[in-house]
Amino acid sequence: MLRRFPLVDLSSRRGALSTGCAIGVGLGLILLVLGVVLMSTYNGLATAKQDVNAKFALLDSQYKRRADLIPQLVETVKGAANYEKSTLEAVVNARASVGQVKLPADVTSDPEALKRYMDAQAQLGGALSRLLVVAEQYPDLKATQNFLSLQDQIEGTENRIAVARGDYVSSVQGYNTRTVKFPGRLLAGMFGFTPLPQLESTTPAERQVPKIDFGTGK
Repeated sequence: MLRRFPLVDLSSRRGALSTGCAIGVGLGLILLVLGVVLMSTYNGLATAKQDVNAKFALLDSQYKRRADLIPQLVETVKGAANYEKSTLEAVVNARASVGQVKLPADVTSDPEALKRYMDAQAQLGGALSRLLVVAEQYPDLKATQNFLSLQDQIEGTENRIAVARGDYVSSVQGYNTRTVKFPGRLLAGMFGFTPLPQLESTTPAERQVPKIDFGTGK
């Protein structure tokens, strides 16, 4: 007696297999796209943070250049004019205060350290501004070649500080925007990309760039 086996619907199995493969491929593509988006977002945040650090380094280098010019300026002033002692001492003490500020490795992420640093720079900028204003009272001092050379260098440095400061502010703004916009907001907290403190003008001296104009026609 012959046994009968149930007929297998091969077309149905092939259809189910095809559907399963299509779903698997679709899920794989979704995961791949998601992975690419997440990786791109992470790299964007990391790159933006590195740009902030680089911009701060450029700003810091210009502040250091200004500080390096001050001893020459003080010696020139002392040798060419009977300057007010308090004015010179204010510049010297402010420069010393700047040198005493210790910056952490990631100062851009430390609002307190950044504030101490900028406050010290503002104090030095204010003292330097007062020193240069008083210099207008001494025609003989303004006529010395060494002083004129320092005048040019300080003026150029102040201009570069203003540019570097603006670049840093823009860089921080760009980074902070990435941390709050989708999809960066999803990854920022997970990987420590927190918003950074922005620079603010805390004193009138910090907002005012020293005027380097001694009637030389420049």
